[in-house]
Amino acid sequence: MNAPNAGDTVEAVAADTLTPARIRALLAEHGIDPRRSLGQHFLVDPNTARRIVRLAEVTPEDHVLEIGPGAGSLTVALAASAADVLALEIDGRLVPVVRSAVGDAANVRVEHGDALAVDYRSMLGDRPWLVVSNLPYNVATPIVVRLLEDAPMVRRMLVMVQREVAERLAASPGTRACGSVSVTVAWHAHARLAGTVPPAVFFPRPKVESALLELRRRDEPPVRVSDPQVMFDLVRAGFAQRRKTLGRALRTVFGREAPATLRAAGIDPATRAERLELGQWAALSDVAAA
Repeated sequence: MNAPNAGDTVEAVAADTLTPARIRALLAEHGIDPRRSLGQHFLVDPNTARRIVRLAEVTPEDHVLEIGPGAGSLTVALAASAADVLALEIDGRLVPVVRSAVGDAANVRVEHGDALAVDYRSMLGDRPWLVVSNLPYNVATPIVVRLLEDAPMVRRMLVMVQREVAERLAASPGTRACGSVSVTVAWHAHARLAGTVPPAVFFPRPKVESALLELRRRDEPPVRVSDPQVMFDLVRAGFAQRRKTLGRALRTVFGREAPATLRAAGIDPATRAERLELGQWAALSDVAAA
């Protein structure tokens, strides 16, 4: 592709020339510096953006929600592959930047909104959606959980987060890395790490490595439980004091009867929360609800 003429504005540059230099020019033109308070580390490598779209298996039939488009690098790659792209950005300063990045792409909408507060039902409707995003570092976990709990139309996700966060979200119940959020994810979806991303592809460059997390929503929960709310209350209580055995940690729920309640569910009171499988949490909650 020919280089832009000296008289061209940043907006006039074709979307597929969104190189790191062009992204920095866009940000400078709009007077924008990344905000640490918003966890902003902008993806500035077009090859990485295309790799993410490929790993997400985006097709021209897909409707894609991108949360936190930043400067628009991933948005541009998605626009070339998806039928419909909705980019949701909490930082109002960046909305015109993303619109400039995608140019006249008719299949892209850029909206100002908070992924933790929007009404997904009214925004997305009932048709299936795919989430492909470089999530803001500081709110990645609550965004993933909210999508799983409140946006059933989102059937798949491929999200970029800090590697440590990705490993915790994808941890299987019963493993050392498992936490309460791991149990929540496992209840709703199949999760796996789909790859790592080096710090060099971001601006500003983070001090940590990032990873791609793939989530595929389950059609049904993996185990039966009489009251899921009771189960998740117990999960949170058990992990709130994860260094303690469940016989001690769950005294906040069962008092002195905690060891006996655990035994009634077939669980050794000396077990710690991260060692329980989903079926054991379900059994415990059924005993508690009885």
